[in-house]
Amino acid sequence: QVQLVESGGGVVQAGGSLRLSCVASGSISSINVMGWFRQVPGGQRESLATITNGGSVSYPDSVKGRFAISRDNTKNTVHLQMNRLKPEDTAVYFCYVPKPDGDFYWGQGTQVTVTS
Repeated sequence: QVQLVESGGGVVQAGGSLRLSCVASGSISSINVMGWFRQVPGGQRESLATITNGGSVSYPDSVKGRFAISRDNTKNTVHLQMNRLKPEDTAVYFCYVPKPDGDFYWGQGTQVTVTS
């Protein structure tokens, strides 16, 4: 089992920045990939970024250049730096860890609200 706790969300004006954090605990020794996704009520999950244990990162085009994922393996923490935020970035943001069976662990989420 892996437990994930996100923090760092809040209300920010368009054009501003936020840095989200996620701390992992539990059976973390086997974790390779960690990532972030977001979801709006009634909407689909949107993958935002992934990072491997070795530091390889991946982003969809929708956030490339604005969002940056980083990881501190010594603190079992992954961050998501979000810049030039837009109202359409408003969502609940979750960090996640893939499971071997194709499912994944995720935390309780942190709300990000971007005002115009």
